[in-house]
Amino acid sequence: MAKIVSVEEALAQIKDNDTVAIQGSGGGVCEPTFILKKLGEKYCREKSPKNLTLLHANGIGDRDTYGTDALAYPGLVKRDIAGHWGMAPKMAQLALEEKIEAYNLPQGVISQMFQTIASGKPGVITKTGLHTFIDPRIEGGKMNKSAKEDLVKVIEIDGEEWLYYPNIKIDVAIVRGTTADTKGNISSEEEAAILEGISIAQAAHNCGGIVIAQVKYIAEHGTINPKDVTIPGIYVDYVVQDPDQQITCDRVYDPMLAGNVRAPFERIPPLPLSSRKVIARRAAKELKKGDIINLGVGIPAGIAAVAAEDGYISDLNFTIEQGLIGGMPMGGVIFGVSYCPEAVVDQSLQFNFYDGGGLDVCFLGFAQIDKEGNVNSSKTGNLLSGCGGAINISQNAKKVVFCGTFTAKGLEQDISNNEIKIVKEGSIKKLVNKVDQITFSGNYAKSINQEVYYITERCVFKLANEGLCLTEIAPGIDLQRDILEQMEFEPIIAENLKVMDRNFFE
Repeated sequence: MAKIVSVEEALAQIKDNDTVAIQGSGGGVCEPTFILKKLGEKYCREKSPKNLTLLHANGIGDRDTYGTDALAYPGLVKRDIAGHWGMAPKMAQLALEEKIEAYNLPQGVISQMFQTIASGKPGVITKTGLHTFIDPRIEGGKMNKSAKEDLVKVIEIDGEEWLYYPNIKIDVAIVRGTTADTKGNISSEEEAAILEGISIAQAAHNCGGIVIAQVKYIAEHGTINPKDVTIPGIYVDYVVQDPDQQITCDRVYDPMLAGNVRAPFERIPPLPLSSRKVIARRAAKELKKGDIINLGVGIPAGIAAVAAEDGYISDLNFTIEQGLIGGMPMGGVIFGVSYCPEAVVDQSLQFNFYDGGGLDVCFLGFAQIDKEGNVNSSKTGNLLSGCGGAINISQNAKKVVFCGTFTAKGLEQDISNNEIKIVKEGSIKKLVNKVDQITFSGNYAKSINQEVYYITERCVFKLANEGLCLTEIAPGIDLQRDILEQMEFEPIIAENLKVMDRNFFE
């Protein structure tokens, strides 16, 4: 029982200036919420530990009380190296106010870095991030002026450019599972994912650091099936029990999300008719039976609902970067889990598959598109969200489909009689001369002959060598008023400009 300790005993092991690696994903998935909240409370009482560096591959939080926002106090955190920021608005605000050093690296790169740290390799070498804001010749993943250290380098191997992400020494790892036995072996039977908990634990252990695990249940040694152990006890130093631990921020437990029970997809209610559904229906036409697919957060997540409603979801292979394969990806704050998955793998292994070109097609959201075909989905104005897995996914999929409304803020539309009318135009133009930040490089996509589409509720563009080419227009849309006048640049217009299928608007 020596490893089973109180949360106070575990937190006493975290020292000033430590680098803390955290397992977890948005919506409270695999998140050690109890420990994070208690760490924040400890700092408020004692002003210790201070000046921590946080390292986490996923965005951790629920845009409210969960996740790294529990640590969003000036002085507690000195530096946050994150794969995504969108789930932690309080931490993002500290970054905008220059009260912490803010870095954003691709989610897959940080996941893989835990593996390279554990194995004693120098770091991650990959093409992921080239010609995006991660590239040190552009921004180097620095999200504010306080971030001054170069965490990414350009190197050349056999005449080709690569990005090199040097390893980061880890002092403390905070991981999570469902059950721990008295020797610290951890299983994940009530989790909606497993993420890269084992790699984080191995990395901290092999750096000479400590591993703190949060679990819901404590069991006797020998009662967990060895094949069910997701983090072996030899890597774990301290175990903290939280009997109130939930599978996600919005539910105590759901056997369908944990993959322990299967139910028919017909139980999922269909999407109401809206611009989101129109975009999802058109995007779904880019699917082929047997495709291996990734869906991004937001509008793209609606594609799974459309496939379920139309009865062909079983012909498709949806995957999520958090390590889920099969089933129906969930949207909203618990994006990153699947309803009735077929398999759950380590997140870093999922990214290995993505980086190697395993995806047939991916569907991602966008905040801005420019005349070069570049996409920004990571930073606009005071909205700091980060890239998440988008760079790994978009740079390596065979086909990339970006999905979003044509304008934003105040947009009102009428979808009836199998067509769409703009009632009130959005005040923010999303098709701009130059994006605020390059999350996806159109020029890089052209250099590797990638097939790229941009789908909105009123038209479709395709990436051509000369730039964006308008290929389809929605019924009811006026080309000049509703498209050209709402863009900051003039696209190429296809000679055989087609009308989008009216059934999308039914």
